[in-house]
Amino acid sequence: MISRLVFLTVVAFWVAMNVLLWRAEYGAPGRGIAVPVDLVWRKILTAPDASSLTVYQGGEKTGFCEFSTSVEQAMAAFDGDRPPPEGLGRPAGYQIRFDGNVSLGDFTNRLAFNGRIEFVSDRVWRELNLRLTSHGDSVEIHSIATNQTFHLKLMMDGVGFERDLTFADLQHPDALIRSLAGDWGAGLSGLDLFPGSPTRSLLVGETHWEAHHVRLLMGGEPVSAYRLETRFLDRPVIIFVSTLGEILRVELPGGLTATLDQLGGT
Repeated sequence: MISRLVFLTVVAFWVAMNVLLWRAEYGAPGRGIAVPVDLVWRKILTAPDASSLTVYQGGEKTGFCEFSTSVEQAMAAFDGDRPPPEGLGRPAGYQIRFDGNVSLGDFTNRLAFNGRIEFVSDRVWRELNLRLTSHGDSVEIHSIATNQTFHLKLMMDGVGFERDLTFADLQHPDALIRSLAGDWGAGLSGLDLFPGSPTRSLLVGETHWEAHHVRLLMGGEPVSAYRLETRFLDRPVIIFVSTLGEILRVELPGGLTATLDQLGGT
């Protein structure tokens, strides 16, 4: 249990941190019209609506996830008979919140997660908080960008463990997981959690994202959307975003997908 929970935490942290550091690039033809990644990122941070997604694994419904932004939260509190909330048009920063739960593989208990990412006004990330829990066990990560470190807190079988790590530690994820498992992970010594030699491509900020303007089927009708794509452990990670910044669909390795409720599980 400990090895899988820590593995999922490292993967989730890797994805979150790399999303924060997207680079604008152009990809191969045949995937729509290439657009700057920063354009899509700006749309996501200022999305006026929350994204409520249903999670599937292998086509079977297994959980849910919801994303919201500080702009959406301010809009939700807006009263049409009153002036807009102060600072709505000139935000000092941005924030993304996400929470949900899933049942994965042969896990006997559901995995719940929630997090918050804060950004300064120029959309550079400032602070990250992430928490995963399952049947009383938990993993928490807190990171401040300027420190180039993250604080990890584990609670397993009533035993707590805390450690401060650097972004550079992510260069060796297999060794990192074994180190974090500690006394819980005696059986991990022969387990190859990350096949192949670790490379600097696993480091935060060194994953390359591509963005394209495409047509996505929604309710049987094609709609305008953005497609974001990268690779993790040589497997594709794909995110579809509406032109207003709403998350429409996420495709992850292992047959795991998250789809906007209106789109269904196809």
